[in-house]
Amino acid sequence: MSEKILTNEAQRGVILHSLQNENLQEFRKNFLDLHPYDQASFFKEMEIEERAQVFEYLAPSEIAEMFANLEMDNWEYQAIFSKLLPNYVAETLANMSIDDAVDILNVLDKEQVESYLAIMKQPTAARIKALMHYEESTAGSIMTVDYISLSAEQTVETAMEILKREAPNAETIYYIYVVNEEKQLVGVVSLRSLIISDNQTLIKEIMNDRIYSVSVSEDQEEVAKKMQDYDFLALPVVDFQKRLLGIITIDDIVDVIQEEASEDYSKFAAVSSMDFVDQHPFSAAKKRLPWLIILLFLGMFTASLIGRFEETLDQVAILAVFIPLIAGMAGNTGTQALAVAVRGIATGDIGKESSLKLIVREAGTGFITGTICGILVTMVVYVWKGDFFLGMLVGISILGTLIVATIAGAIIPLIMHKFNIDPAVASGPFITTINDIISILIYFGMATMFMSYLTN
Repeated sequence: MSEKILTNEAQRGVILHSLQNENLQEFRKNFLDLHPYDQASFFKEMEIEERAQVFEYLAPSEIAEMFANLEMDNWEYQAIFSKLLPNYVAETLANMSIDDAVDILNVLDKEQVESYLAIMKQPTAARIKALMHYEESTAGSIMTVDYISLSAEQTVETAMEILKREAPNAETIYYIYVVNEEKQLVGVVSLRSLIISDNQTLIKEIMNDRIYSVSVSEDQEEVAKKMQDYDFLALPVVDFQKRLLGIITIDDIVDVIQEEASEDYSKFAAVSSMDFVDQHPFSAAKKRLPWLIILLFLGMFTASLIGRFEETLDQVAILAVFIPLIAGMAGNTGTQALAVAVRGIATGDIGKESSLKLIVREAGTGFITGTICGILVTMVVYVWKGDFFLGMLVGISILGTLIVATIAGAIIPLIMHKFNIDPAVASGPFITTINDIISILIYFGMATMFMSYLTN
């Protein structure tokens, strides 16, 4: 394994040793040899005093590359910047990609942001301000303005000169976008096409005028899906007049996919956002309590529902033994159907025509699994308790419960999606509690109807 890999304990030891001994040259050599991602990972594990030394030993331009790979909570960024000189922070942010700088500035206090922008050079500050006013989670909020554009009337030779001059500051040069005099997007040309074309060839002769672009207000999740579907490395962002405003690159989309997956998973688990290991217990509890309180009242409703069948339970107490079995099976199968539906909606596989197909399929799945589980539990209860009718009651209840639970697990997220509500809100605990209520109604309803057979 290379000595430059962060996971190498010897390399980590050398870096820490150089910090502790205040060996500037040794630290810079070993730390800057690491990949920026490894630098960021190492930095996160450092103590406060060690972090302070890192800022002393590295220039803002070197810190900027590491910060582009650094993922921390909002309060951590605020705590770090509060201990640094404003000029140092402003220069660090100015050396970052515009979209990365905006991501950090958006989590800082308004006073801090204004202070840093006031210190920066006016052109850089203006570009950052232009991105900061876009609504969060839209194409505008994740795009970068570090791109290269050309005129259709320019030659390949001129284009290559522009490319060589502006490439160091561009986010990507694989695609170069072509605009007209009004800055409207009219085409795109690949770096490959420029390289293989004759110097005097006009850009309009080799550009592709079939352009895929996204609106500046389009949701970032839709942008991610489009880039995934078409295997784009970059995607231009335009306003309502088709003027080119910026581009979204694949590295930003990877972050979006991770963010959306974490958000959906947190909703699926019935928390407002993902909890981190180092998060304060009070903060974690604050995020989880709203859903837990809702589920608490739903649980109390379930308990009161069981209370309405108190007379049935008094006459046939053995029925209580199978309540966890019935409710558990309903929750499990409902969650499975929910996961399939939410994933299908998120990936775009489920449209208007396939919604009915999904419901029918889940109903069929519920019938098959319910039949098999029902037969098995009927046999087990008969052998265990010696009561064939009790086994039939539990088995048929499971059959009915699994059919209804799978249909509910599929329909609920589809209904939410239809009303523009995030289907991930139909979380596991939520659908489980709803199916608990349904299963108890089915189970005790049938038990009450056929009470005479149970008491004989």
